[in-house]
Amino acid sequence: MQFALTEKSRNAKTGPIAVTTTSAETCPDACPLKASGACYAKFGPLAIFWQKVNNGAAGYSWEIFLKKLRALKPGTILRHNQAGDLPGIGDRLDVKALKQLAQATSHLKAFTYTHKPLTRKAEREAIRKSNAGGFTVNLSADDVSEADKLADLNIGPTVVTLAHDHEGNLETPKGRKIVICPAQIRENITCQSCQLCARADRKAIIGFLAHGPAKKRIN
Repeated sequence: MQFALTEKSRNAKTGPIAVTTTSAETCPDACPLKASGACYAKFGPLAIFWQKVNNGAAGYSWEIFLKKLRALKPGTILRHNQAGDLPGIGDRLDVKALKQLAQATSHLKAFTYTHKPLTRKAEREAIRKSNAGGFTVNLSADDVSEADKLADLNIGPTVVTLAHDHEGNLETPKGRKIVICPAQIRENITCQSCQLCARADRKAIIGFLAHGPAKKRIN
């Protein structure tokens, strides 16, 4: 696995925060965006950079990556994985590596998302401890029913993919509130100014409108 750190992103949606990129072998087969080729990271400038990380032309080993994270200024906002998933090949989560990652980012305001299926009890417990310890891991659902199932695990906050043309907030079948990502529907809102995804204790589920060249395929 290969890992890259960009200390100041030029992405207009994130704002100038720190972001990381992880090589594609961490992406779970369980993710339908991977299976369909619809992942947003497969398109545009990010795809070009991600390929460099995948082939070793950019990024670092795990040990060097952790060292660079520890060196970031305390309080820095970090979005882990603009592409890629949590450490571990495919569907498996490397529990030990996640603990190391949480420790290395304990001085930061760090958050991420995962499509790992978390079928093992040890994996779910590792996610719970990460969220309790300050490294926010959002569980990624692909529809509102799955969002309920992930929220029922009670191990971390949940996000869900919505149709690209959906308008207005909504609820899950169990009545949980879904709030559309503010950066997608309001001008001058970025990850830097919002930080809703970094709140491990939030009750609302964040909905992300399908975006990018494959947004209709995602629908």
